Amino acid sequence: MTISDLRNAAADSGAPGAPKATAAVVRDPKAGKPKAKRTWRSYSVYAGLALIFAYCLAPFYWMLVSSLRRTADIFDNTLLPAPFSLENYAKVFDGSTMFGQALLNSLIVAGTTTTFALVLGVFAAYAISRLNFRFKSLILGVIIATSMFPGISVVVPLLRLFTDIGWINTYQAMIVPNLSFAIPLAVWNLTTFMKALPFDLEEAAMIDGCTKWQAFRRVLLPLAAPGVFTTAILTFIHSWNEFIIALSMINDPKIQTATVAISKFTGATEFQAPFGEQMAAGVIVTVPLVIMVLVFQRRIVEGLTAGASK
Repeated sequence: MTISDLRNAAADSGAPGAPKATAAVVRDPKAGKPKAKRTWRSYSVYAGLALIFAYCLAPFYWMLVSSLRRTADIFDNTLLPAPFSLENYAKVFDGSTMFGQALLNSLIVAGTTTTFALVLGVFAAYAISRLNFRFKSLILGVIIATSMFPGISVVVPLLRLFTDIGWINTYQAMIVPNLSFAIPLAVWNLTTFMKALPFDLEEAAMIDGCTKWQAFRRVLLPLAAPGVFTTAILTFIHSWNEFIIALSMINDPKIQTATVAISKFTGATEFQAPFGEQMAAGVIVTVPLVIMVLVFQRRIVEGLTAGASK
């Protein structure tokens, strides 16, 4: 037996004076850095976010729960419907409300408004952000100022004008006023985005033989896709939710939009309010927008934050 063996045996037996064996410390490579203790400030931030989240979603949650109640249970205060019922959704699409046609009308109006606003907004934003001419800031300010007027302030003049030219109960009676609010939004968003794009890209494309139109179509427009997409989403949501102009210009149930159709739901009697049907219709109108925002949230964030940093 060697001396090292004797020392190890003594250390194992715990003999006094024997050198203590030291265990090798092996660090787990997968172990990360020690986590910092959470302070009351971090917890308060999470609590605030949870409160805001609950505040924003509580109305939609209650609308969804109310839409799943029976008509006799519509005033219950339980957090979950008991019993679960789809009768309100069946009544919404029973044919008497023409809600399906109203959804199609909303899609036509919002889609057309978004298309025209994007086409006009892209060219206007390009001119303001890339071309040199006098009073650019003044023109942009005037464009934004036109969207500051509330919709109710232009209803009476537009109603008189559309009556004289025969536009009442037509799609253009809703699309044209919507454009007066959608185009300034599109121009402002796209101008801010295009200003952040470097001029060198356009100049390099023109040096390579592209015309100004080709440089715009092949270089700038693809780079501006996140901003265009974000503007399209915001414009579509604004047009989809529009109410006061559609209510004032349309009397024909075959042309009215979904928001107007919901306001005209009637109960079984003159004094009965169809809360359940209105809640179900509200869910049907809101869910597509929520899904669209959740699916494309990354592009929306990219478009909204574009130009914030260089």
